[in-house]
Amino acid sequence: MAVTLSPAALARVQRYLVETPEAVGLRFGVTKTGCSGWQHTADLAKDERAGDTVFEQEGVRIYVDAISLPLVDGTEIDLVKQRLGEQFVFRNPNVADECGCGESFTTTVHAA
Repeated sequence: MAVTLSPAALARVQRYLVETPEAVGLRFGVTKTGCSGWQHTADLAKDERAGDTVFEQEGVRIYVDAISLPLVDGTEIDLVKQRLGEQFVFRNPNVADECGCGESFTTTVHAA
């Protein structure tokens, strides 16, 4: 499987990378938080780290750490326009349940 970007998300990340020349790609993963356990994280990557799995899509490199990989493998990152702004949305097939506020989730996969 892989982590992929929708065409809209790909275009936005490409713009971010042009605007931030020191970035080498997108870092995507999860952190423990909230009432359900996990929250997606996405930021510009400044480097490749030991244990990263790297996916590449049309020149954009997506870095995922070893702990996050089983929890996000198969995720499509999309960009959705809402009223006056836009927001990244994560379509993660591993999500089993989300908290009521939508900030955190549980998965069918157990991380280390």
